[in-house]
Amino acid sequence: MNYHILTLFPDMVADGLNTSIIGRAADKGLLSIEAINIRDYTKEKHGHVDDAPYGGGAGMVMQALPVCEAYEALCKRLGKRPKVLYMTPQGRVFNQTIARELAGEEDLVFLCGHYEGIDERALEMIVSDCLSIGDYVLTGGELPAMVMIDCISRLIPGVLSNDSSAEIESFHDNLLEYPQYTRPEIYEGRRVPEVLLSGHHKRIEQWRREQSIRRTWERRPDLLDGANLTEKEMIFLKSLGSEAKKDLQI
Repeated sequence: MNYHILTLFPDMVADGLNTSIIGRAADKGLLSIEAINIRDYTKEKHGHVDDAPYGGGAGMVMQALPVCEAYEALCKRLGKRPKVLYMTPQGRVFNQTIARELAGEEDLVFLCGHYEGIDERALEMIVSDCLSIGDYVLTGGELPAMVMIDCISRLIPGVLSNDSSAEIESFHDNLLEYPQYTRPEIYEGRRVPEVLLSGHHKRIEQWRREQSIRRTWERRPDLLDGANLTEKEMIFLKSLGSEAKKDLQI
C-alpha cells in the first residue's frame, strides 16, 4: 500500500505516521507514506495557496490550482490516477467496512483541506470520495487522514505481528472486542475471570464471544442489527434484555 497525503503541513503527517506499528511497517516495505506539500505547486510569488471567497464571508479558501497541480504531478510520476479521498465533515463517516474496502487499493491519495475548505472546482475535478471521522469540525484534514491510514494499515498482511488480531478486534462481526486481562492474577482485590485461567480453549472462546455480545449490547446496541450471530447467541442476547428488566424491577 502506498499512501500519498496532499497537505499544507507535511511534517505533521510524517512525524505522526512514521512511529510505532505504522512506522515499523514502512521500514519493512509493507507500505509507504509520502507527504506532498501543496505549497510547492502554487504560482503565487509569495507562496500563497488561499484567497478570499467569492461572494464574501469569513475565512479563506484554498485555491484550486495548487491542489490540482499537486495531484497531476503525482499522477504523472505514478503513471496512473489513484483514488483521492477528501477529508471533510460533509463526507460519509469512515468505518471498518470502508477500511477493508480501501485496504485493497495499491495507492491512496488523502486530500487535507484547511481554512474554509477547498475551491469546489478542485474537488469536482480530482476527488473520488469524501470521508469524515465524525460529526465535528477540526482545523484541518491531517488528523482524519492519519486516523484512516492507521486503521487501513492494520488490515494489510504483515503489518501486525499477529495477523489474526486484526480480525478479532472491535467491530469484527459488528461486535465490540471482549475484555482483556494480563498479570497479576489479582489486582486491588479484582480477580481475572476464572475461565481465562482454566486452559479450556473452547470455554474461553465461548466466554469471549458472549462478552463481546454483552459489551456491544451495553455500549453500542446500534451495531447489533448487523451482527452475525448464531441461534444460540441470539438466545444469549435476548437473555441480556431479560436480566435488565429484572434489575429494574428490583
